[in-house]
Amino acid sequence: MTGATVTRVEVLDERSLRRHDGPAEDFIERLVGAVLGVPERRGKFLWIPLAAPSGSEPDEALTIHLGMSGQVLLRERAAARDRLTRVVLEVRHPERGESRIDFVDQRIFGSMALDRLVPTVDHPEQRVPSRVAHIARDPMDPLFDDRAFLTALSRKQTTIKRALLDQTLISGVGNIYADESLWAARVHYEQPTATLSRPRAAALLAEVRAVLGKALAEGGTSFDAQYVNVNGASGYFSHSLNAYGRQGEPCPRCGRPIVRESFMNRGSHFCAFCQRVR
Repeated sequence: MTGATVTRVEVLDERSLRRHDGPAEDFIERLVGAVLGVPERRGKFLWIPLAAPSGSEPDEALTIHLGMSGQVLLRERAAARDRLTRVVLEVRHPERGESRIDFVDQRIFGSMALDRLVPTVDHPEQRVPSRVAHIARDPMDPLFDDRAFLTALSRKQTTIKRALLDQTLISGVGNIYADESLWAARVHYEQPTATLSRPRAAALLAEVRAVLGKALAEGGTSFDAQYVNVNGASGYFSHSLNAYGRQGEPCPRCGRPIVRESFMNRGSHFCAFCQRVR
């Protein structure tokens, strides 16, 4: 969609604009006529910088939060709409002609908004939407700074799983992937961050990358019909889980049962033998 011009915007459900500072009419008026730049992503945020028709440098972006079930779908202009479509953008590309961008979201936890672009802290030449500025890079980002992460982790006065779920420290690691990474690194979820040696913390970061890489290759983790890709196919990483959701089953490493304990209104899954607080 890079280089396409927005020709028409239709808001079918204004709840999907709740993060936009202004009414639906403002969202539509500012978006129509804008030229789409290169899409970018951080955590669950996806954004597309907007250049004016004159070709000026973008100073704002169409910012999309995917929530739990949000999808941004590229469609032919005449294609049927999904019944859960919330916002529609009709666009015209100078080479590929006319098409449509649909924002589909079943649970309406996601949203679209126009937001100003601000410099990033670590690379000021890069800019991100202001709503995204507090979110750290994820470990698959080529500009993720391992040394800075490990230093910040050692200064945290918390436990390791809470740190992994802290989006200001590292993004992209949710409850499932935290449990899987901690199991792979043999680290208990309640291990204080200050007690992790730097080599052990670096080994955990390597396991986080390995788990995320494998999950990406397998299409993510699908537990119900909502968690599918843009073609409707489920992710198969659930078949590769070693700890998450396997309470009572034998640990793939030592054979002892996987344990589940309550944690931050959800659960932590671990092997009490392999993963001990040290």
